[in-house]
Amino acid sequence: MRATQLRRKLVLPKQPSSIAPEHVWSNADQDPVPPEKWTWTGWTFTQYWLSDLVTVSTWSAASSAFSSGLTATDTVLLTLVAALCNAIPTVLNGAVGADLHIPFPIAIRASYGTYFGYFCVASRAILALFWFGIQSAYGGQCVTPIISAIWPSYRDLPNHLPTSAAITTQGMVSYLVYHILQAPFLFIPTHRLQYMFIFKSALVPPMALAMVIWISVKAGGGSDLFHAPPTVHGSERAWLWLMNMTSITGMYLEDNLHLIQYLKKPGSPVWQLPMIPLFKVITGLFGIIAASASQKVYGTVLWSPLQIIDQWQGSPGSRAAAFFCASLWLLAQICNNISANSVSFANDLTTMFPKWINIRRGMVVCMLLGGWALCPWIIIKSGKTFLSFMGAYSIFMAPIAGILFCDYWLIKRRKYDVPALYDPHGIYYYRFGTNWRALACTLVVIVPLLPGLAHAVTPDNVYIDTGLQHLYSINYLYGFSLSVTFYFALNYFWPHRRTLIPAVVPGVFAARLSAVDLDIETTIMEGKMVRNLEKFD
Repeated sequence: MRATQLRRKLVLPKQPSSIAPEHVWSNADQDPVPPEKWTWTGWTFTQYWLSDLVTVSTWSAASSAFSSGLTATDTVLLTLVAALCNAIPTVLNGAVGADLHIPFPIAIRASYGTYFGYFCVASRAILALFWFGIQSAYGGQCVTPIISAIWPSYRDLPNHLPTSAAITTQGMVSYLVYHILQAPFLFIPTHRLQYMFIFKSALVPPMALAMVIWISVKAGGGSDLFHAPPTVHGSERAWLWLMNMTSITGMYLEDNLHLIQYLKKPGSPVWQLPMIPLFKVITGLFGIIAASASQKVYGTVLWSPLQIIDQWQGSPGSRAAAFFCASLWLLAQICNNISANSVSFANDLTTMFPKWINIRRGMVVCMLLGGWALCPWIIIKSGKTFLSFMGAYSIFMAPIAGILFCDYWLIKRRKYDVPALYDPHGIYYYRFGTNWRALACTLVVIVPLLPGLAHAVTPDNVYIDTGLQHLYSINYLYGFSLSVTFYFALNYFWPHRRTLIPAVVPGVFAARLSAVDLDIETTIMEGKMVRNLEKFD
């Protein structure tokens, strides 16, 4: 009886949707974004990427690649290539949200189908969940020097946790404090997040630059580490280069499609093309320079900015600097975690369970599962494990990115029927809610990579052919290019003609835009005529 009552209380009231059919359980969070919430601009996205990429994880990712045996030049180049692999699909696929103002979970139905689209939504949600945990773990590390700067005795806090926990009592306390500090930010409305980015982008990048300049001056210039030759050679070096590039690429696949729907102008996503490589390479270069200089200053290589800050505990002035820098890195982690992970996960979960989950509840679920159930401190404990995790998820996200790009730009020619995307049995239902072309492409990409994934996760237990290892090393390039080619070929020979409409059909809210009322009404009428004729096709 109590369980039944609790279940009834957890059910959300059915919100009227401006676009979904009456029999579909939906809510306003899934609808096309209304014009009054189109608050983002190209400049906003510049600040977003500055906020998203100047973080501890980006700094550490380049350092992790550097520590694998490559040279500093190798690491900078692979970071640049990885950034371009992120930027190009982000701009092209972001056009769906910028043009139609719909979220990713709705847009993906056009290519994958009403029900198979949930596979993409779940894949992205899992990725966001893991990244929320990883960024939270780095955020917890930011808290330790902050508390130690105020109470130095915190550094000597006795450990009462077993070794198997992979974290100390001090680390767990810091991690808990981080979540307490982050919790209020989880409930900021998405269309108002840009104010947080403005604040963060004005403070964190100058602080990161100051840290690099300080440790470089302290070291008296570069060290031998920065000019060190590679420890691997020949083909082994080339494949290691590709593996690290793929791993870093996997960090930001489909990273902002949940935000780009708030743009004022459809052309604004183009600003991301130069911004992503610029900020990603600079932050990665900061990590390499600082790691190189730290060897001369401290006698050991420090791969994370927090490891450098942890050395500043001698004098009151050093502790003040540690408090200031660690606080800003903490802000960076919170901003990144909310904009890139919790909002994304909440949007995806809202689409999968609209009867039970809204954006706010999705944020709480993300915090509980990603922040605690996944034990993310174990993932970041080893740089090798960290890179393996990043590379593994590319095999799932690369075909999704490739199919979405091919469908919107090459097959449908940017002509989607938005109301039909919300209709479970509309033109994007395909057959059994699944577009078999997308299913075939996804399987063709993923299946050959599964042995490589198993070997990467458990190399001591799974032995595979060298060729399969090399294929896995380029899983993003392989997955994206093959999915685009194969999906285009399948649609060329076996097109689904019902979805090839003559004009875009926007969401019903578009009729409120006075500047283009006539054009929009005409387009809507054309779209309705197309759908009515298709019933007799």
